[in-house]
Amino acid sequence: MLCQFSVKNYKSIRDEVTFDMQAAAITEHEDKVIRDKDGEQFLPVSAIYGPNGGGKSNVLEGLHMLAAKVLRPLYATGDNDERIFLQKKLLIEPFAFSEETKNQPTEFEIFFRTEIAEYRYILHVKRDVVVYESLDRVKLDTGRKSALFERDEETTLKGVFTNLKISDELSATLPLLSFLGITYKKNEIVKDVLEWFEYGIEFLNYSNPIEELRMAVSNSEYVKQLMLEMIQEMDLDIVDFRVVEDENDRIDVYTKHMVEGYEAELNLLEESSGTKKLFGLMPFIATSLLTGTVLVIDELDAKIHPVLLRHIIMMFNDMSINKKNAQLIFTSHDLSTMNNEVFRRDEIWFAAKGVAQNSQLYSLVEFKNEKGESVRKDAKFDKQYLEGKYGADPYLRKIIDWGKINA
Repeated sequence: MLCQFSVKNYKSIRDEVTFDMQAAAITEHEDKVIRDKDGEQFLPVSAIYGPNGGGKSNVLEGLHMLAAKVLRPLYATGDNDERIFLQKKLLIEPFAFSEETKNQPTEFEIFFRTEIAEYRYILHVKRDVVVYESLDRVKLDTGRKSALFERDEETTLKGVFTNLKISDELSATLPLLSFLGITYKKNEIVKDVLEWFEYGIEFLNYSNPIEELRMAVSNSEYVKQLMLEMIQEMDLDIVDFRVVEDENDRIDVYTKHMVEGYEAELNLLEESSGTKKLFGLMPFIATSLLTGTVLVIDELDAKIHPVLLRHIIMMFNDMSINKKNAQLIFTSHDLSTMNNEVFRRDEIWFAAKGVAQNSQLYSLVEFKNEKGESVRKDAKFDKQYLEGKYGADPYLRKIIDWGKINA
């Protein structure tokens, strides 16, 4: 589970921004929150809105970059086609419109939870060189806090990591967390942390058509049933599908249609681009709900029909369906779902640029107007957003009036 993510000096983000998945103390949709074993409450869904070029994608990309920086050394020599991105050298780009920030590191901070603990991981990187790093944890059963390591000018292993050994020649570009994952992969805590980065959070990318087709492969009957439910929600005439993989790893997906009693089968390649994208998305949605992962998708609304978008959001918000505490985080321009029937105010976020081309990020629940008044829970969110009342005008790249933002 993702609790909170902060990033500073990354692409359009100059000053630190914080994306928070902790539920605010508000009264709407109190049944649509994740309640963890220690009583803490978290959001199952969050959406980031804002103009093109405002920086909303960079927030999610920063989170992706952090995960990739940690995982890349574990896959750098691998031959897994699904991990090609993690085998490439990563250069983390700082905010470009300032001489000062170009020479400063990019700073990441993340709080996340596994079954046994909440972790706080900090990583500061200058292009590809690690300049600071630390890891702390809180055990969920006892509430006991402990530091695990800190890497600055010197590296110090703490607590249960004290007896571990590190190389005197640790590469400046290699995160200590990654080194521990390579050297002590059977260590319970190291394994717990790295398994969250590897399997606990998923970033969906539609840039590769071949990969899209591979995404449609599902050996789970539960996943398939959820996919068919989502297809029916779209009111398509697809009643079933099957996946065929030959000895050369070639994958074909066939969809079964029923039209006025007549049954026909089509290759997925013959379907519309929208249907192909649908099949690329749905296995991830279904798997996330069934396993409890964090699913991060840029421009989710550009890939699916608004009816299905609403259906997906409501599935994550329905705790009788979302029994594994899955989370969905996405960017969007779609206003059909920006209303108080679908979202809590703390689930709606805005990103837009200030006068210095620097992206700012804030949630609807913390927004206040010029009178210091908060947005009412029964307000017309979509209408007020279109009128530019929330600062991030959808038709402008820059913030309208930052004096209205309660920093």
